[in-house]
Amino acid sequence: MLETVLRLKFCTLTFYDNYVIAVINEGEHIDHEINQKLINIMDEHYERPYVYITHRINSYSVDPNIYPKTTTAKNLAGFAVVSDDYISKNNAKIERLFFGKPFEIFTELDDAITWAKKLIEKGS
Repeated sequence: MLETVLRLKFCTLTFYDNYVIAVINEGEHIDHEINQKLINIMDEHYERPYVYITHRINSYSVDPNIYPKTTTAKNLAGFAVVSDDYISKNNAKIERLFFGKPFEIFTELDDAITWAKKLIEKGS
């Protein structure tokens, strides 16, 4: 399982075969512009189905209106939020309403990775 790390101004992305783990920087706001940058990076990196895992270890905001566009990303099979913060998990429940593909919320990163692998296997 070879990983590649990409550090951007607003986040760090760690790519694996079938999933990517994103850690967004403290205080960022994920809007349409940043979302489009992420979609472009994912489209360039993955030529097969993958799962986007956001590991919410920092506090940041997300415009839920980005999710209909995110849903259309090429090869995106699912989306996972990992956080042990009550507010972040509740925000993710609202975000899930705007997303048209599998979207799960986890407390532990390992659980999200396991789910991502199973989702990809099931889709193969």
